[in-house]
Amino acid sequence: MGQNGPGRERCLRSVCGLLVAASASALLLAGCGDPRSGASVSQPNPARAEALAPIPDSQWVRLVRTLSEAGGYFDTDNLISNETSYLHVVGPMTRLGVRGGVYVGVGPDQNFSYMAAQRPSLAFVLDIRRDNLLHHLMHKALFHETDRRVEYLALLLGRAVPDDSLWDRSATGDIAQLLRAVEAFPGGPGSPQAADSWRRIRSRMERFGLPLSPDDLSTVERFHRTFVDAGSGLRFTSHGRLPRPYYPTYGQLLAETDLDGEAGSYLATEEAFRFVDALQEANRVVPVVGDLAGPTALRAIGAEAKQRGLTVRLLYPSNVEYYLMREGRFPRFAASVATLPVDRWSVLVRSVFPTAVRHPHSVPGYYSTQTLVRLEDFRSVLSGGGYTGYGDLVTRQAVPLLPPDPGRRRAVPGGGG
Repeated sequence: MGQNGPGRERCLRSVCGLLVAASASALLLAGCGDPRSGASVSQPNPARAEALAPIPDSQWVRLVRTLSEAGGYFDTDNLISNETSYLHVVGPMTRLGVRGGVYVGVGPDQNFSYMAAQRPSLAFVLDIRRDNLLHHLMHKALFHETDRRVEYLALLLGRAVPDDSLWDRSATGDIAQLLRAVEAFPGGPGSPQAADSWRRIRSRMERFGLPLSPDDLSTVERFHRTFVDAGSGLRFTSHGRLPRPYYPTYGQLLAETDLDGEAGSYLATEEAFRFVDALQEANRVVPVVGDLAGPTALRAIGAEAKQRGLTVRLLYPSNVEYYLMREGRFPRFAASVATLPVDRWSVLVRSVFPTAVRHPHSVPGYYSTQTLVRLEDFRSVLSGGGYTGYGDLVTRQAVPLLPPDPGRRRAVPGGGG
């Protein structure tokens, strides 16, 4: 983009960020009180979009390459999540003051919704599959190329951008309406709009400075084509397994709510989208290839956070611990978590499926269950003898999803999972 309109606004935002970065860093480390008490606490201040000083492109490339370790295989495409319950921890996160600091998570774009809730100043997406890094490069290109949700979705789905008169911009939480408007516009499989969308995505990725092979570009093109072909009806798929019709569609995931009935996706509101957009444009979302139980990646992320004077406020391993326990590699993950810089506001968020254990915090109508535990409690159990098994791991000291007064909970529609 040129220096007029949105491009100029981005430049101004970057300059402002440089001017206030020092004071913002101090704010991010602020906080007092004990979140374990019933009394209100002074929560850490979240990052502000306008205060995100850009990390230079060369430094971002260095982080991606030096923090990564050898990749591995997992039998899913993981283009979208299958965790319909992913937003159920947003309320507990808010009550516990999980704000600012560093975010570390695995998988595709549900990470952005957690970032929108946490407002970290730095985020790392760590996954064993190099394909996940490539997938996040595609999303990074989408953010760099667009300024609004409608543009982002149109580019992702290979459509022309709908005129503002065709959708109600005041209905900021109605992502379903926005999706309908985008998918009703010209474009889709085999269209000139889809071809132009891929051209823009590829061109932007090639300007990030990270070396990409022809195979890498072919992989990302396949990812984009999958979104174009399936649209909002895209579902999580596994290789060599039967389809799971109870897994949510992409549209259902974006329309999901927290347990107060509030829309919580990063695409549910312009304000949430703008924060993640600013984080991406400031090169503060770093995709990393690595195993959570691997030799270097998770520890290196912790060391990078510590060097910057930050703590890891949210660690999201999804359901990876289930596989690590089954394979006997959980102790390696636990040892790496012990090296992370954490504080009283740091938590671990995981997803639990009934094929592994029926969780007491399960919500009717949802196949998955999201759980949250304070990282201090997690590390205390590990140092005091450890967990007896996976069921013990995901239930012991799990923070209740609902506030003490259940009457505060609003009606929540049944999940797609």
